[in-house]
Amino acid sequence: MTRLDQLSAAQIASGVAAGAFSATEVARASLDAIEARDAEVQAFLQVSADLALKTATATDELRAHGAKLGPLAGVPVAFKDNMNLQGTRTTCASRMLEGYESPYTATCVQRMLAAGATPIGKTNMDEFAFGSSTESSAFHPTRNPWDAARVPGGSSGGSAAAVAAGEVSIALGSDTGGSIRQPASFCGVVGLKPTYGAVSRYGVVAFGSSLDQVGPLGRSVTDVAIAMNALVTGGRDPLDSTSQDVPASFSAHLEDPVEGMRVGVIPALMEHESIAPDVRKGLADARAALEEQGAQITEVELSHMASAIAAYYVIGPSEAFSNLARFDGVRFGYQEPGSATLAEQTALSRAHGFGAEAKRRQLLGAYLLSSGVYHEYYYPAQQVRTLITEDYRHAFARCDAILLPVAPTTAWHFGEVNDPTQMYASDLFTISLNIAGNAGVSVPVGSSPASGMPLSAQLQGPAFQDANLLRMARALERGIAKKGLHMPDTVAPAFADRGGEL
Repeated sequence: MTRLDQLSAAQIASGVAAGAFSATEVARASLDAIEARDAEVQAFLQVSADLALKTATATDELRAHGAKLGPLAGVPVAFKDNMNLQGTRTTCASRMLEGYESPYTATCVQRMLAAGATPIGKTNMDEFAFGSSTESSAFHPTRNPWDAARVPGGSSGGSAAAVAAGEVSIALGSDTGGSIRQPASFCGVVGLKPTYGAVSRYGVVAFGSSLDQVGPLGRSVTDVAIAMNALVTGGRDPLDSTSQDVPASFSAHLEDPVEGMRVGVIPALMEHESIAPDVRKGLADARAALEEQGAQITEVELSHMASAIAAYYVIGPSEAFSNLARFDGVRFGYQEPGSATLAEQTALSRAHGFGAEAKRRQLLGAYLLSSGVYHEYYYPAQQVRTLITEDYRHAFARCDAILLPVAPTTAWHFGEVNDPTQMYASDLFTISLNIAGNAGVSVPVGSSPASGMPLSAQLQGPAFQDANLLRMARALERGIAKKGLHMPDTVAPAFADRGGEL
C-alpha cells in the first residue's frame, strides 16, 4: 500500500488527476493518519472530516465528468486557526473566541480550495499568535513529532507539526515575527514567509497589521512553491489594501541552477554567542551545500539587526492592542455572565477571555500608545524600522539571498523557557525580516548530533523576489540531500508506520 506521507503534494495531485487513486481515498488516509497520530501530537483544534470528504467527493465527480482539475486536486491541507473557513470555528486558540463560527472564508483559504485542496481542519497555535512555542494555546499544547517532550515552535506550531507528522501534505501558517519559519525549523519542514503583500490577509484575524503575512509549510520546497502558486492565483485581492499582483511562477524555474547567484553571510553574526554549536554546524553545512551547487558566498552587513527585537516589541504590541480592542464581549468574543454594568461586563469578559500572554501584549501596547509615551517609543521604533529596511536594501545590492540561522537553538523542552523575554529573544534572526517586509524561508539541513532534533537554515531575499528565493532554497535542498544529511520527503520517524495508507 502507498503511504500518504511518502507522497509529495505534486504526486498526490497528479495521482488524483490520473485516476491512480481518488481524492476521497487521500482524504480518508489523511483522516486515518490524524486518528492514529494526533492524540500524541495534538496538532489540530478541529478536524473537519465531513467538509473534507464532501470536498474530496466533489473533486472525484469533476474528474469523472472529464473536467480539468486544479494543481492541488485532492491534496490534504490544514489551516492555522486564525484563518476563517466557513463551516468551521476560528478560535485563534483563545477562550475569547472559543465558540466563534466562521461567517465567511479567508481569501488565502479560498484560493487553496479553488486549486483543488481538501480542507482537513484547523491547527493549534499560540493564542492570537502571541508566542514561539504553541504553549500559550488556551486548549492544549502541541507536541513536536520528533520528540513529544519538546515544543513544536510557534505560533504556527500546529501547522508545522501536522506536516511533520505526515497528517497533511501542506499547511498554512501566519508569520508576524518568525511564526512560520521557526516552527518549520523546529519540526524539520520547509516554511516560507512571503513578501508582505504577496498573499492576501483578508479573513485572517490580525495580530500586527503591518507585520503579518500568510505562507505555506510543506515537506519540500517544491510543495511550498506549488502552494504559493495557488495563493497568488487570481492576482491582487481588492479586499486587502496591502495585497499586490504577484505572478504565479514559483515552480517555473525552481530546478534552474544557481551558478553565479550570490549568497550573503554575516561573519560576526555566525559567531553570535546565542547560537548553539549544532545550529552553527547546520549553517556551515548549508553554506557548503550552496557553494557546491555553484552559489558564490559574499560578506554583507545588517548593522541594526540587534535593534530589531526592541523595535518589534514596540510596533507589534501597539498594533495588537488596536486590533484586539474589538474583542470586548459585546461585539465579539467571550461574554462574562451576570455583570451589573456594561463596563464591568467588558472588563471581566476581557480578563477571563484572554490568556496571560495576550494580556501582556495588549497592556504593553496600551502603555506604548498612551499620551506622553507614544513619542518616546513608537516613533523611534518606526525610525529603527527604516534603518533596518535600508540595511536590507544595501545588503541585497551585493547578494541575491542572505544565509542566517532560523533560531539560536533547536526545539526546547516544555517548561524550559519560562521567562517571556527569553522567549522573545528566540526570534532574533527572524523578526527583522517582518519589520522590513522581505521574504524568508526555512529549509531543513539535517539533524543535531547531540539531540537528533531537526536543524534548519534560513534564506532571506528581497521583496517580491520570492520565486528566486525558492529557487535558492531548492538548490540548498538538493545540496543537503546530496550530502545525505536530510531527505525532504520523510516524516518524523516515530510516525513512519502509523496510519495514512492509500
